[in-house]
Amino acid sequence: MPIYSYTALKQGKEVVRGEITASDLKDARDVIRKMGLVPTKISEYTDSKQKKTARISTLSLSEKIDFLSTLQILLTSGIPAVESLMFMEQEAAKAKIRNMSKILKTQIMAGSTFADTLARYPQVFGYIFIGLIKAGEESGELEKTLGRMKDLLTKQANIKGKVIGTLMYPAFVVVLAFCITLVMLLFVFPTFKEMFESQEKALPLITSLMINAGDFLKTYWFTIPIFIVAVVAFCFMMVNWQPARNVLDRFVLKIPLFNNLILYSNYSNFLSVMSVSYDAGIPIVDCLHLGVITLTNSVLRNKMSSAIVKVQQGLQVSQALKATKVVPRMLLFMIATGEQSGRLGDMLEKGVNFLDKTLDGIIDTMTKMIEPLMLLVIGSIVLVMALALYLPLFQSYMS
Repeated sequence: MPIYSYTALKQGKEVVRGEITASDLKDARDVIRKMGLVPTKISEYTDSKQKKTARISTLSLSEKIDFLSTLQILLTSGIPAVESLMFMEQEAAKAKIRNMSKILKTQIMAGSTFADTLARYPQVFGYIFIGLIKAGEESGELEKTLGRMKDLLTKQANIKGKVIGTLMYPAFVVVLAFCITLVMLLFVFPTFKEMFESQEKALPLITSLMINAGDFLKTYWFTIPIFIVAVVAFCFMMVNWQPARNVLDRFVLKIPLFNNLILYSNYSNFLSVMSVSYDAGIPIVDCLHLGVITLTNSVLRNKMSSAIVKVQQGLQVSQALKATKVVPRMLLFMIATGEQSGRLGDMLEKGVNFLDKTLDGIIDTMTKMIEPLMLLVIGSIVLVMALALYLPLFQSYMS
């Protein structure tokens, strides 16, 4: 991707300069605005050598945590940033981190600050990471900020793991049920077909449907991979195509219990980022902007974005969040108490703990409910298949 140098205004006053990677000029402008800046001048960086050496591979969540942990330990030990990156360039276990450390070290040695260097790669580090590091560097608390960021990423990894773990079991059962049905239709029912056809009586409807379905799949076997690809493509479209994603996001918020899983996992990430960024000294509006970036549900993201506008107009955070009508009352009460007492940072942290406990309870409840539901699904499939096989036998015995 091209590198763009920019000049922008922060909070309408401070002039900020830096470089970012973006696909085109419009994308560069959008990236700068998401960083909470107002761009005044953007131009493409033309040094081709710099473009070639500036590429950093995307890091996974665990790789970011490893990078932060090592860097925090080195900086806390009093080792300068350049020497810390030099050590990681030589000793890091993963090639991605070694390559990234080399690039960051080179650019810092050329005169860039650590935060400005990271700001060139928003696709790699993300706006939250960049914003918090910039705040930590400006306040002289980079080591503490790295620690907060590491804890934040670890927490997000834990939430992601819990949610995926909860959804893995039903996904496995659905795949298993699909495989069982295919095996029955393709191999079991054809074995009984001749015996069933020798009977004088008409076959039960359910048996006829199963035999016909098996014959169709054996003749047109290629429809099976087409169906699988179509399902995968449909799921991909629902997740990645924004109009479809909006419909899906609205739908999941109407499913009992599952909506709470979506809501509280989003709230937990949102408030965690707010808490960490507020402790780092970032203004409350910027904290809200960073928090909104973590929201994966478009309905919640739009409502929280409207709340930010109200805060910018002078409304208190608790009142603006209350107007969205999607934030739990307990959380609103805690934020309002923090605003009135001047202890907003403490109350945000307590709010995070409240959300984490609530989310754990929701996941436990879902796990307990999913098991009998999945057994019911498998049992229903087995029952249908058994009836389709044995009803013709019962008819022959009764005759």
